[in-house]
Amino acid sequence: METETQHSNGSAPSSREVDLERRRELAAFLRTRRERISPVDVGLPPGPRRRTPGLRREEVAQLAGVGVTWYTWLEQGRPINVSVQVLEAVARTLRLDDSERAHLFTLAGVADAAARPAQVCEPAVRELVEALDPYPALLVSARYDILAWNRTETALMGDFSTLPAERRNLLWLLFTQPALQELLVEENDRAYIVARFRASMADHLAEPSWNELVDELCELSSEFADIWERHDVAAATSRTKRFLHPELGLVRFVSTSLLLSERPGVRLVASTPADDASRVAMMRLADMGPWQIDWVVPDRQPPALAGRGPNR
Repeated sequence: METETQHSNGSAPSSREVDLERRRELAAFLRTRRERISPVDVGLPPGPRRRTPGLRREEVAQLAGVGVTWYTWLEQGRPINVSVQVLEAVARTLRLDDSERAHLFTLAGVADAAARPAQVCEPAVRELVEALDPYPALLVSARYDILAWNRTETALMGDFSTLPAERRNLLWLLFTQPALQELLVEENDRAYIVARFRASMADHLAEPSWNELVDELCELSSEFADIWERHDVAAATSRTKRFLHPELGLVRFVSTSLLLSERPGVRLVASTPADDASRVAMMRLADMGPWQIDWVVPDRQPPALAGRGPNR
């Protein structure tokens, strides 16, 4: 059975049809979230007769501080414009969790300025990263916040646990730490990461933590500022990287990035040796212990990251 967005000839749906389906999904999502909240949950009297389970539309509008007609149109899937502030009020009223809030903003086609980067790594995922030893591996968010790592990764890239939690960001480290700038032989590797970051940022343009990271790096690194001005973007792909390690000399690894379906934007980045000599070097890395880098950390904290808890 076909819907309006399906075509028997296999052609792709038009933008109008996609928008119509998105608004239908938004309407159904709002209705189901509204119906699961009882009046008692929000301090309203239950009333003698209620034909609708949960809250009425006018009650949601009243609690959110928006017009009844406007909210009714929103839940009916009508093509109306919606602001971040109104969506935030609706999300609070409907008691949406982080995943539901993100879904609401996506269906409404509005960037969520208050979206928070992933900060906690589940024990099972951390155990997976550690189990990849002796292959270097780490877990990063779309913003390149470092969420977890294994022992061999610390021997290759430095001991991240000695960094303040708010400075555990791979992009920031690669452009501000002399030890890591000397470690990566190819300048194109840093340019590639910037291009990947810019491609991901298209979905996070309204988020302060992303914009403030860019502003800080443009201020601290002329190399980053020059690369950023190119507006290059890149897709995820396996790449061979050359590392000039202070203990092992030149080592070549193939870096592979895998998305975690449970955490949007979070990626497992694992490295495998590109040749026999690098395989021998990798086994030595596994026995070396963490590389104790004298991190260069400014006194100030980045505003968007201040107050973040530790990731490990």
